[in-house]
Amino acid sequence: MILTDREIQIGLTRKQIVIDPAPQSDAYSSTSVDLTLDPVLTLFDVGEEFVRKVIDPTHAKYNMDRALKELTKSHTIDSATGFDLVPRHLILGWTREYVRLPIDARLAARVEGKSSLARMGIGVHITAPTIHAGFEGQIRLEILNHGHLPITLRPDMKICQLIFEQTLGTPQKGYQGQFSGQAAR
Repeated sequence: MILTDREIQIGLTRKQIVIDPAPQSDAYSSTSVDLTLDPVLTLFDVGEEFVRKVIDPTHAKYNMDRALKELTKSHTIDSATGFDLVPRHLILGWTREYVRLPIDARLAARVEGKSSLARMGIGVHITAPTIHAGFEGQIRLEILNHGHLPITLRPDMKICQLIFEQTLGTPQKGYQGQFSGQAAR
C-alpha cells in the first residue's frame, strides 16, 4: 500500500519517517515527497579516451568503495554557475535530506525521478530504487543524462521523490547493507 501525502505527514509527525531538513509544503504530491540535491557530487574521472580501464566485479579482490575512490573525484556544485551534466554521463549525487525509516515503522520507500527532469533526460537511479526498512542516511543517486543536451544541476533543486510503502509486518532485521548510514560528507 502506498502512502498518501496526508499519511506521509502523519508519519513525519509520529517519527515513523524522519526527513531532515523537513520538506516544505510544496514538496508533497498526492503520493510522494520531493527531495533536493546536495551540492556534493562524485564525478567519474577515467582518464584519456585512449586509456582503457576495466572493472571486474567478480574478481576476488573487488571492492566497490576502493574502485570508486580510484575512478572518481569529489566536486562541489557552485550555486551561481551550477553543474552542466553532459549527455551520456553518469555521476553520483546525494539527497540533501537525511532520511530514516525506523524498522518498527513498517515502512519502506522507493526513490524515483521527477517526470519534469526525466522528460529532459535525467534519471536518478539505474536499478536501485529501494530504500529498505531500517535505512538511515542521505540517499545516494545514480544520475545519468539520457538526453541530447547538457542539463544544469544546482544545489537544493528538486531532484527526486520518495514513495513510501507499508510493509507486511516488521522485518527481523533492518537494513544492514553496505550503504547503511551513507552520507555525502
